[in-house]
This record gives sequence, structure tokens and C-alpha cells, in this order.
Amino acid sequence: MARCIFHIDLDAFFVSVEQALDPGLKGKPMIVGGDPERRGVVASASYEARYFGIQAGMALSRARCLCPQATFIRAHFSRYKEASAKFMEILGDFSPHIEPLGLDEAYLDVTGYEEPYGSPRQLALAIKGRVFKELGLTASVGIGTCKIVAKIASDLCKPDGLLEIAPGEEQAFLNPLPVDKLPGVGKKTEQTLKELDITTIGELASLPLDMVKKRLGTPGIVLHSYARGIDDREVQAPGETKSISQELTFTRDTLDRNFLEANLHILCQEVCQELRSQNKSAKCVAIKLRYADFETITRQVTLNNAGNANRVIFTEALKLLHKALTQQRKPVRLIGVRISGLLVTDKQLPMFDSGTGKPERLDKAIDKIRKKYGPVAIKTGNGISSESSGETLNTNL
Repeated sequence: MARCIFHIDLDAFFVSVEQALDPGLKGKPMIVGGDPERRGVVASASYEARYFGIQAGMALSRARCLCPQATFIRAHFSRYKEASAKFMEILGDFSPHIEPLGLDEAYLDVTGYEEPYGSPRQLALAIKGRVFKELGLTASVGIGTCKIVAKIASDLCKPDGLLEIAPGEEQAFLNPLPVDKLPGVGKKTEQTLKELDITTIGELASLPLDMVKKRLGTPGIVLHSYARGIDDREVQAPGETKSISQELTFTRDTLDRNFLEANLHILCQEVCQELRSQNKSAKCVAIKLRYADFETITRQVTLNNAGNANRVIFTEALKLLHKALTQQRKPVRLIGVRISGLLVTDKQLPMFDSGTGKPERLDKAIDKIRKKYGPVAIKTGNGISSESSGETLNTNL
């Protein structure tokens, strides 16, 4: 029995969430990213805005030049996370085999689960209907016997599309497509293939494997299989969190050491709070700095003992910051902190308190207060409002 794999992708996700909340924005050029008068990039653009050549990652100032009539709004990540959680819940009602890919897309193995609906297509339509009814969002669905075919199919049928590739039709579907439609083929690989007169996926599939390996190395073997519609990867739920990070981009480049330290303190508080919510401790602390010239560095240290107290993590991060600022005195535009080497905390408190557990218990008590009354219910001396300096985005890697 052939597998039945869905790749489901929400269309223009950030924009669509905003439009669902404010229907007056629908049908208009719209850009999520912030004020074009300030430095920033496009996070998402409506299809009406994409008509003018606007793409994610483009500078907001450039986007305004291309489409001055567009509506620009700042990103609201809490809204997108909430919509994403509901989206994944809906998918879970159709199959337990889900592999999320970021906030707005996922693989779904529905092998055997499509029977009550009559066909994979009817199952896909049911999913699309639920997503639209409950979230006000449209989804594009690619259906295939493997991940790679389902992914390409969903990319080709956006927006609000449904494309099913029947078992045995994979090669016929892939052959005429441009080779850059194959996930994993970047600019460099595409150029190498052009030097071999390879411009379509079918032409890549027909190349002798030895030649592919010679020109593209080991990754070329995987691409060659994909080009032939062969992909044995299972749909797998994500593993445990390997690291937790936070970063913040400033509205103005800065060399103010006190300002950098205060923001680093806030970021450390946020990653530690998330760490404690998972009942874990970290063995490694790292900082990230991006300078005004876009040079980016990371510095890290391994702790003697895993910890999750704000003071412990901040102390180590601060040492790394001081060392980096001493080595290079260049204006900073982004600062970040990452903790890794996560271990489950399984530590019994001593019968007679030696004081070693006081910071952790104090932090947990503050966590509870902030959870109930908001993040600004208690402020520490090192902290300042991040709202005055930029936007913080949490990333679990």
C-alpha cells in the first residue's frame, strides 16, 4: 500500500492572520514588518503586494518604493503563535502523524486515515474547510506518496490550492519542472547543474549517479533520488528542544554598554523563564552580536554545573559580552542569547537550606507572579523596557 503524505501550507500566514482579525485589509496590498520609515525587513506580504515584486526579507524602505500604496503594520508574533497552535490542533484531528515545519506548515501522514472520507482529496478538502471556518485562513495542500512530491505540489498550487499526484505519476509530474523547484537546489547548485546543461528536474533524474556525485558530492545523491520522486523519510514529530534563544534588533546601532547589558539581562530572564517552564537546566551559554556592518559573531561558554537561575546565566553571558566589546568596538545592531545542553532538572532540595537553591526558588516565584499579572509585574534593576529598543522573537532550535 502506497503512503499518502500531505504537505499543508498556510498562505501568506502573517498577513492572513492580520486580515482575519481585520477583514478591511483583505484584497489590498499589505505588508507585515513594521514602519517603513524605520529600519526593518518584510516578514510577510499579501499576494496583492507580491504583484509589485515585494518578497519576504526585503528592506521595508525598498518595499515602500515598489508599492507606496501598501498598508504597513508591525508583526504580532503572539497572534501568529496562537493561530499556529490552533492550526496544528486541527491537523491532529485528522491524523496523529504530524511533522510541523515552523508556524505555518506541516507534513501529515494520512495513510489509512483517508478511508472515512472516501479519498485523499476529500480528506484534504475537509482540512481546508476546517482551517478556513475556524481560523479564517486558507491553506494549500500537496498530496503525494512521499514528502518531496507533496512539498513541491503544495508550492505549485498556492494560494488556496490542492494538487494531488497519484501513485506512479511522480516522475511525470516532476520531469518538466525547473530544477530550482526541487528543495535543496540553491543558487550554487543550480549554477553547477546549468554548467552540465541541466535545467529541469527530469534532466537531473536522467544523469548517471556517478556524475552527480562527482559534481555535487554526497548531497547530490539525495537530490538525484528526489528528482526521481524517491523519498523514504518518515513523517516524524519534532524531538525535544535542543536550545532556547532570544534576540533583539535595535532601532539604532549602539555602543552604549549599559544599554547592551540591560537588554542582555532581559533576554537572559526570558530564556531562563522558558527553561524553568520545561523543568530543565542548561550547560552552555552563548551570546550573539550583529554589528552595524552586518558582521555577526557568537561567543559561548560551558558551565561547570548546569543551571537555570537568571543570575547564573546572566553572569556568564555578561562575561562573554564584556570580552566581545573589548575585542571589537563597533556599533551593535542586534544582540542575542542562547542556552543549550539542556538537561532535565531532578534535584531534591536539602533538608537544611544552605542557600544554594534560593536563586532558583526566587526565580520560580517571580515566574508565577509574571505569568499571572504580566511580564512587567516585577522588574529588576538591570532591566529596561524592550519596547523602546526593538522586537524580541523567541526561537526554539
